[in-house]
Amino acid sequence: MKLFAFDKEYVERLRTGDAATEAHFVAYFDQLLRILLRARMLPPDKVEDVTQETFKRVLAAVRTEGAIRQPERFGAFVNSICKNALHERERSGKRAEPLDDAHYEMPDKAPDAHAVLASQESREQVRQVLAGLSTKDRDLLRELFFLEKDKDEICRERGVDREYLRVLLHRAKTRFRMEFVAREVPKRAQSAGKQKA
Repeated sequence: MKLFAFDKEYVERLRTGDAATEAHFVAYFDQLLRILLRARMLPPDKVEDVTQETFKRVLAAVRTEGAIRQPERFGAFVNSICKNALHERERSGKRAEPLDDAHYEMPDKAPDAHAVLASQESREQVRQVLAGLSTKDRDLLRELFFLEKDKDEICRERGVDREYLRVLLHRAKTRFRMEFVAREVPKRAQSAGKQKA
């Protein structure tokens, strides 16, 4: 994840309630806070509660004039608010009844290690299949699906109309599918043979 450089203008936009800045703030810190809190082996509902409490406290502080004295250290400020919220919850939780074990079995919204691994394997398979295609087919699929280029722009670059682009795309997708199946079927047959043995 790329670190963002905060400044006085960013904090001011957040203070005035700029929707785009608020959306960036939540998207940026949501992932960072969840990583920080999961590293402490917290159950998913506690991670969610502390994250939301942190957002609430930070936005309240930002809207208080003069609360943020060093805008360039805004990330550290959010981190310290999160840690304080967590410590307060831990202290108040010690006075309450302990939770039963079933509470810790609530599903986490983050993908599990198996899902991440499967996703990485799928991406690698797609890369290998694309590498096996002709340059023309590979570039067309990459421009449309990965770079999300405008179809009219692709037509101009290739000197074709939208109808012929549709034909080229159909051919490229068919070749991709055939190449993918040709690579995947032997792997599945091999793994099925291992399971029988």
